[in-house]
Amino acid sequence: MTIHHISVGHGPHRVLALHGWFGSAQGWGALPELIDTERFSWAFLDYRGYGARQDETGEYSIAEISRDALELADSLDWDTFSVVGHSMGGSAAQRVLADAPQRVRRLVGISPVPAGGVPFDLQSWALFDGAAAEPGNRRAIIDLTTGNRLSGHWLDEMVRFSLAHSTREAFGAYLTAWARTDFTDEVKGNTVPALAVVGEHDPALGADTMRETWLRHYPEARLEVLANAGHYAMYETPVRLVTVVEEFLGR
Repeated sequence: MTIHHISVGHGPHRVLALHGWFGSAQGWGALPELIDTERFSWAFLDYRGYGARQDETGEYSIAEISRDALELADSLDWDTFSVVGHSMGGSAAQRVLADAPQRVRRLVGISPVPAGGVPFDLQSWALFDGAAAEPGNRRAIIDLTTGNRLSGHWLDEMVRFSLAHSTREAFGAYLTAWARTDFTDEVKGNTVPALAVVGEHDPALGADTMRETWLRHYPEARLEVLANAGHYAMYETPVRLVTVVEEFLGR
C-alpha cells in the first residue's frame, strides 16, 4: 500500500513535502491551496505517529522518515523529485538527499533543522523535552519561535492541532531524532541546488544559523529571509513563501 499522503497538483515537477515537529501532512497552513497545480505535483507525507499514521509505530528517526519518503516516491513512480522540508522536515529532507542523491533535483528547507542537529542549553532542553507531556510547553515554544508577537488564539489552535495530529510517544521521540542526529559529513559539499527560507523573527533557525550550516554545507545554496515571518511561514506569510519556493523550484 502507498504510504498515506496528501496529493496536490498534477504538474511535471514533483515535490516531496516533509512536515515539522508540530505539523503533519495537513499542517502546512495555506501553502497547499496556493500551489501552481499546472506546474507542480506535491506529495505531503505523514510520519509514523502523525496524522493518518498515528497508529503506525516505528523507531521515530530521521533515517526512518527518509526511508518512508523514498518508499512513497517509489510507489508514485517518481524517479526524480525535489524535496521541501519544514523545521524537523528540513533535517529529513537532507537525509533523503544523503540516501538518494541522484534522485533529488532541488532541496528546500523552510526554517530547516541543520544536518548536524540543534544544540540546546539545559533550560531550553527542559522546555522542549517537556513538550510531549505539557501543552503549555508547546505553546511557549511556538510563541518563542515566532518572535512572541502573534495572537494567543492562533497559538492555542496550533497547540490543539499538534495534540490532535501526533501521538505523545512519537512527538517525544522525534525531539531526540531532530536535535541530536548528525549526518553533516554525508551531505557536506553536495552540489544540489539548495534554498533555505527563514523568517526574520525566528530566533533559533534564522539567517545566522543558516549561514553557519546550510550555506556552508551546500556550495550551490542560497538564503531567503522572509519579512514579517517567524518559524511558521506557511501560516504567517504563505503567499510570499510559496512564491519564493516555486520560483526556486522552477528555475
